[in-house]
Amino acid sequence: MINENATRFVVVFDTADAKILEDVAPAMLESLGFTPERYFPRLGVAIVTGSGEGVASIASQKSSPDVPVEVFPETIYHAISEPEGDTAAATWGLAAIRALNTPYTGKGIKLAVLDTGFNSTHPDFTGRKVTTKSFVAGEDAEDGHGHGTHCIGTAAGPRVVEGGRGYGVAPEVEIFAGKVLGNQGTGSDTTILEGIDWALANGCQVISMSLGASVRTVHPPYVAAGKRALEQGAVIIAAAGNNAHRSSGDPGFVGAPANSPYVMAVGAVDQDMKVADFSAQAVTAEGGEVDIAAPGVEVYSSWIAPKNYNTINGTSMATPHVSGIAALIAEATGARGQELWDQLLAGAKALQLPKEDVGAGLVQAPSGTSSPSKSWVFTVADEQASNLDAVAEGLRGAGVTVTRTLPSLGMIYGTAPADVEGLAKLKGIASADVAVAHSINPPEAEIQ
Repeated sequence: MINENATRFVVVFDTADAKILEDVAPAMLESLGFTPERYFPRLGVAIVTGSGEGVASIASQKSSPDVPVEVFPETIYHAISEPEGDTAAATWGLAAIRALNTPYTGKGIKLAVLDTGFNSTHPDFTGRKVTTKSFVAGEDAEDGHGHGTHCIGTAAGPRVVEGGRGYGVAPEVEIFAGKVLGNQGTGSDTTILEGIDWALANGCQVISMSLGASVRTVHPPYVAAGKRALEQGAVIIAAAGNNAHRSSGDPGFVGAPANSPYVMAVGAVDQDMKVADFSAQAVTAEGGEVDIAAPGVEVYSSWIAPKNYNTINGTSMATPHVSGIAALIAEATGARGQELWDQLLAGAKALQLPKEDVGAGLVQAPSGTSSPSKSWVFTVADEQASNLDAVAEGLRGAGVTVTRTLPSLGMIYGTAPADVEGLAKLKGIASADVAVAHSINPPEAEIQ
């Protein structure tokens, strides 16, 4: 149902057909009298302004088989963090995820952090290649909040600081800092989608978003954006949310955009490897799961001047730990898109905690000596199509890390050593094939 009082709407064209996205979709909007404020053909998403009654004319086009379209009121998002807490060891997170033991640094990988901007004069980033851009009207890319600088520090700051404490996972990754949340820590679908589009246009393999809205329903613009990102060799990683209060019996729920099935949702744990009190729990809906966990309590990182450093809590702080590790894995293995997603989950350390709280477990850096693994696509036999969960359990028993199930297609994705034999002979499996990376377009020239 369209909210009659809303003035800005998100229009989603759910197709990978380039002709529809480039030509048919904008022509359809124009024919109905709408000039998009923003249109992202890479994502198949447009932002339009109008009354609910007027925009309903767009939604009515969903009956057309050639233009699959849906319309949703624009959502407002917030930086996801918790109040400051004390810390006894600034680098406990780096140690927990084994970032201090890896030979990889993220060199040659592009990582975008879409947040409140970046403190461009921070002394720890002198000489680093950082590309910044603001998508917030009336504000430059400089961070006036601190949240964005903190997330960039965790994902991409230094591991070693002379006379201080190291805090960065991928210290040689190329940084793209997109300001999609204003200095008050809020932003909209428009700014966030602009940031995703910019990151993809610049060839970023990892897109980190420590932001969210406490809404249970999946927001289709991020289903489309997550799909397009994976197709173009990128992974979007987002905070699961801080709406839990577990000490009071409230486990919360994974909000948007992390509840998209094509966006990796990150939960938070503390130094004792317990679920953080505020960390949201999975919901029983496709995409509503927590995919992986990382340190999110008393996390020390960079901040805005004059303080320059701060210690805060949140699934926002867990998210850049995962994003930094994604850059390390991308450097180490060459994995991109869905394969990179699979490698992240396959390499996680199992925790004695419910899957709905921590997903695959605690994210881990590649060691440099790990046995190579490959992403596999398993086609389920027709007679077992209704027993997908049982087939997935059989794969797990054979040493496969299951990373995604597609019930409508009768397929299961997972990772296993490349030399595993006999997977196609398992009960319920029609075929087992090493996944092949695809891209709908070659990378574009850098757009800054």
